[in-house]
Amino acid sequence: MQRAEIERRLSDPARLYAIGPTGPQAEAFPPAGLRPAAVLVPIVLYAEPVILLTRRSAHLPRHAGQVAFPGGRIEEGETPEQAALREAEEEIGLPRHWPRLIGRMPLHLTGTGYAVTPVVGLLEPGFPLAPDANEVEETFEFPLATLLDPAAPRREAREYQGHRREYWVWPHERHHIWGATASILLTLARLLRPGE
Repeated sequence: MQRAEIERRLSDPARLYAIGPTGPQAEAFPPAGLRPAAVLVPIVLYAEPVILLTRRSAHLPRHAGQVAFPGGRIEEGETPEQAALREAEEEIGLPRHWPRLIGRMPLHLTGTGYAVTPVVGLLEPGFPLAPDANEVEETFEFPLATLLDPAAPRREAREYQGHRREYWVWPHERHHIWGATASILLTLARLLRPGE
């Protein structure tokens, strides 16, 4: 998929709005009582585009070792865009001026009490990264071609606190991509796939 098509599909507010909120708490929309957060969804515009992801440090008290987008809580007075850029700079050393922001994806409402705004940013190759080892074990790339393959994501299930929980998983040779990150990727796939 070419960059112009990526931008066209992700910068149409009506198309983003039509999908609506996603996640385990989506039925509780509007998200009263959920804490606002934002993540940067960085699409790197190589000849074959990729999505930049992180693996959180293993020693963190929450979501240790999980795959995530750079992001975190929105501080008072911040927009989701400002929060996503600040968190990306703090976590992976991505300069705030580098991503070209093109729009917001629908809210993702997590089972852990967050209303997450995914902010899409396009990155030209050559950007510097300096991951903060206290927060991020590594950064890695997820091919956009995999994202666009309707057969790629699969549903898995497990028991959690006496309840069966189903969730999406995306294939990767080294990482288990599931949870909120997998759900946001699924929404991104729906926005980008032709005919959807």
